[in-house]
Amino acid sequence: MNAKPETRAPGRVKEVTSLSNPLIKDIRALALKKFRDRESAFIAEGLKLVIDALDQGWSIRTLVFAKTGLGNPAVEKAAARTVAAGGTVLEVSEKVLGAITRRDNPQMVLGVFAQKFVPLASIRPSGQDVWVALDRVRDPGNLGTIIRTIDAAGARGVVLVGDCTDPFSLETVRATMGSIFAVPVARASVEAFLGWRRDFPGLVAGTHLKGAVDYRSVDFSGRPVLLLMGNEQQGLPDDLAAACDRLLRIPQAGRADSLNLAVATGVMLFEIRRNALRIDPEPAK
Repeated sequence: MNAKPETRAPGRVKEVTSLSNPLIKDIRALALKKFRDRESAFIAEGLKLVIDALDQGWSIRTLVFAKTGLGNPAVEKAAARTVAAGGTVLEVSEKVLGAITRRDNPQMVLGVFAQKFVPLASIRPSGQDVWVALDRVRDPGNLGTIIRTIDAAGARGVVLVGDCTDPFSLETVRATMGSIFAVPVARASVEAFLGWRRDFPGLVAGTHLKGAVDYRSVDFSGRPVLLLMGNEQQGLPDDLAAACDRLLRIPQAGRADSLNLAVATGVMLFEIRRNALRIDPEPAK
């Protein structure tokens, strides 16, 4: 997942007070996908997220912090790391931060990072690796929550199939709560995905309303698993359903006819990872 480190010139520190400053305009433009794609960049809010990203080797382009962060050792350390990496550090007012994040009470720090995608061909599952493939997921909150759940369950990563929402949108990154920096993300057309799936060395399981198998009755252990989840409105299309070794169903007792995509993915992931997840007993007192 880690890209080759860039060779960059030493960074710089600037104080910015105007929303019309070109640097601020460029950062605000990253709210739009076309600018994120053009710059291959995205915004992450919060000091913890910025530190997590730096610790995991993500390439930072700009660090923006509020004047109130002056004197904060953690903020100053993040700023120093940004400068050392060749990035720009901007000291701004809360008004400027609020304009960038479109929040009334913005976080004290945000970072602009280079995007990372994993080439699908480089993913070679083995052992008990678990990957999730999402077909045309459209809701940023769902995608962000699923990435966070993949991280929590100890699965390996996610493959976005077809026309999915942007994993690096502000809304998605917020919903990941920092897991965007820990979970590899690949993307592929349906055709490329199906070609890759043909060589998948383990079990390919999907959830489907026509599934006749209770998801709790399957032994997922001892092999790689690919969990294939369908679009929020339409579920798995026929070609992807046909690519599954098992079509599974989550039993329901209430009036609701379906589960939210992120919830259903979470239920499936924790069942698949059941044997790998243990709560350590509390030490004797």
